Amino acid sequence: MTFDLTGITSKAALHQLFKEKLGFEEWYGPSWDAFWDSIVAIVEMPPVLTLTNWEEFADCCPRDMEILRQVIQDYAIEMAPKRIVLA
Repeated sequence: MTFDLTGITSKAALHQLFKEKLGFEEWYGPSWDAFWDSIVAIVEMPPVLTLTNWEEFADCCPRDMEILRQVIQDYAIEMAPKRIVLA
């Protein structure tokens, strides 16, 4: 599964994309803790989730991009062989 992040310039917009495309629960809000809980325990994630055109988000939200990179690393360990990749 591939998500194109073109035009995603805020944390809220990124989390809304994840909520809509991955089928997160209605209560889901723009929080990295809620994201983690959702991807490891609530929704069935695809074997590989590829995020493309993420550079604009990284430029607009450098701290959140740093957190996302850490989540990606932790997810690879916790949920192997499933993974999230930046392409």
